Amino acid sequence: MPTVAELSAPYGNFMLGPRPGPDVCSACFNLTDGWGRCHACGQSEQWLDAVAPISYSVAGEQLHHALLSYKRMVGPGGRHFAMGLAAVLWRYLARHERCLADAAGVESFALVTTVPSSDAERDTAHPLNGLVSELVGPARDRYEPALRRSAAEVAPHRFSAQKYAPRRELAGRSVLLIDDTWTTGANAQSAAAALKAAGAGTVAAVVIGRHVNRDWRHNDRHLVGLPRPFDWDRCVRCDAAQSEAPSAPGDGAMPQHRRVRKRG
Repeated sequence: MPTVAELSAPYGNFMLGPRPGPDVCSACFNLTDGWGRCHACGQSEQWLDAVAPISYSVAGEQLHHALLSYKRMVGPGGRHFAMGLAAVLWRYLARHERCLADAAGVESFALVTTVPSSDAERDTAHPLNGLVSELVGPARDRYEPALRRSAAEVAPHRFSAQKYAPRRELAGRSVLLIDDTWTTGANAQSAAAALKAAGAGTVAAVVIGRHVNRDWRHNDRHLVGLPRPFDWDRCVRCDAAQSEAPSAPGDGAMPQHRRVRKRG
């Protein structure tokens, strides 16, 4: 059975780890061409206490392809991408979940959940649910489908505090929210608003890929300047001067992929 390190290693060849800086949004780490906040974060209320993208997902490139394919492909092809992305998420959380907790001002996250699909018909069968609840060791035992898509009519990529409905009261619990792709952040921010309306305390998000376009303004120059290869021992929330982190426990064998169960 392949290990987490073996399954995630190919992704390290093309992932691009975000770094804070003068041309980077301080909220979501989008590339901004000199602004402190990107347009989306500057124009909307921030419900998330902290955000950590694992990598940039450059339009049309390899991570972008993987994030589309695990949802669209069926059979062995879809499982291949799901296993690889689960390994990336496992490896990140094993090393850096504490970095995000520190940024959000909490000791740890009591509950892990996912951003539901913005399409109510795909909500319970969305492959991200099964990926996090079955394949990602550091999240599996804390996972709960805390939200569902509501009946509210909301345009795609638009924020609405009514887009998602909580399944139960959360009584002050801290929540780690996981999404696969962040484009405008509207879905993740909508999910955070719904979680806090249900009584959640701190809510922070990990996203596998922060979507960017290489050909916008100076993005190509910024992306070319990022460190290569991808450094698993650094994250966007780590201190820039962080020394090499000790080996993290939990890089064990990946479980067999099981068909995603529909959830009520």
